[in-house]
Amino acid sequence: MVYVTRRVNFSAAHRLFNPTFTEEKNEQVFDKCNNFFGHGHNYVVDVTVKGTPDPLTGYVIDLKQLKAILEEHILSKVDHKHLNFDVEFFEGIIPTAEHIAIVFWREIEHKIPQGTLHKVTVYESDNNFVEYFGEPVTIPKYDTRFSTDKEPFIRN
Repeated sequence: MVYVTRRVNFSAAHRLFNPTFTEEKNEQVFDKCNNFFGHGHNYVVDVTVKGTPDPLTGYVIDLKQLKAILEEHILSKVDHKHLNFDVEFFEGIIPTAEHIAIVFWREIEHKIPQGTLHKVTVYESDNNFVEYFGEPVTIPKYDTRFSTDKEPFIRN
């Protein structure tokens, strides 16, 4: 088995909060990541595909194809966006690095033409990263557009 990884980068903002928590509990749990207007990261994402190299090309997957899949189904939707507001597949989801990895997996798993998706790694910072291998995980959905203690953040 051979493992091939493509690395991509994007910049995005998000706000971590749970609307079922009080404002105090959100501050306690999410700290400065609970900033009402959000905060940003320069994310790095590694997508690993496993398989046996094709005898004619030597590829597990053509990296140009993987790059195009990631651009179309992930990067074009999240780069320079606010994950809580601008990205349909994060609607109602607290956009933690853990959830980002799971959602990205779900967005591309069935679009990989050769090999099998093995791992999605999301680096939120130089010191923090998440690895997801496709195990079943339930992600709860909330109305995460705004906290109950403040006026809604209106998007035009």
